[in-house]
Amino acid sequence: MEQELAGKVAIVTGAGRMRSIGRPIAKLLAAAGANVVITGTGRPPERYPDDEKAAGWRDIESVADEIRQAGGTCLALVSDISDEAAVEALVARTVADFGRLDIVVNNAGAARGDDRVPVTELSYETWKKVLVTNLDGTFLLSRAAARQMLKQGDGGSIVNISSIASKLAGPNTAAYSASKAGINALSRAQALELAASGIRVNAVCPGIIDTYRMDDIGRGDAWRETLKRIPLGYAGDGSECAEMVLFLVTDHGKWITGQAINVDGGTVWGQ
Repeated sequence: MEQELAGKVAIVTGAGRMRSIGRPIAKLLAAAGANVVITGTGRPPERYPDDEKAAGWRDIESVADEIRQAGGTCLALVSDISDEAAVEALVARTVADFGRLDIVVNNAGAARGDDRVPVTELSYETWKKVLVTNLDGTFLLSRAAARQMLKQGDGGSIVNISSIASKLAGPNTAAYSASKAGINALSRAQALELAASGIRVNAVCPGIIDTYRMDDIGRGDAWRETLKRIPLGYAGDGSECAEMVLFLVTDHGKWITGQAINVDGGTVWGQ
């Protein structure tokens, strides 16, 4: 693979799941030559899905091992992206170890759970948890990264992982959809603020991706009904989002900023 990102340093948050979007993003950026810092929450093994337990999965350490075995450079750090001090420490550690920061992929997000209820039944605590993790976390790392990139003076790229829920906003998704719509707006505003400094900011809006986040649906009739919403007829596996991220952070995407790009098999426009 061409080393388009040789000499670049990237942070990818939420990169520890075996079936995820973060893992293929981190691996692809590393394969393109970037030094990659990946983060996870440090979740205990008892919370791993059964397939991760069976595989002896070790969260971000397993992803870091994959990158190193393929000849890449990776630093794995436990970090809370919703904590301002932890985010500042993450950027500081990245710069201390690698000298700079060129790329940030804000992928970490709140798991599906108690928020998937009607607004009238949605507790304020649950609402806050989703918004703080998804939107505040993206804001904190985007801000810290932009400050470092401005200090360096030679541009950079920030990609925020949003969702097609930001555009469809279906029933029982109020907190999640609002948080992701906020990410789109944040990305647009920051893109316009930073364009003159050569820092590009975009959002990627995944559709239905077959990751652990969808496990509550199962893989039976409900899953088959879900797939019918996708005009191309099948769910993504995360690699499609990784390819879009790579495009955006390399020179291929040098004239693209302020966008919220659907990677969804046609789902949004097929509704």
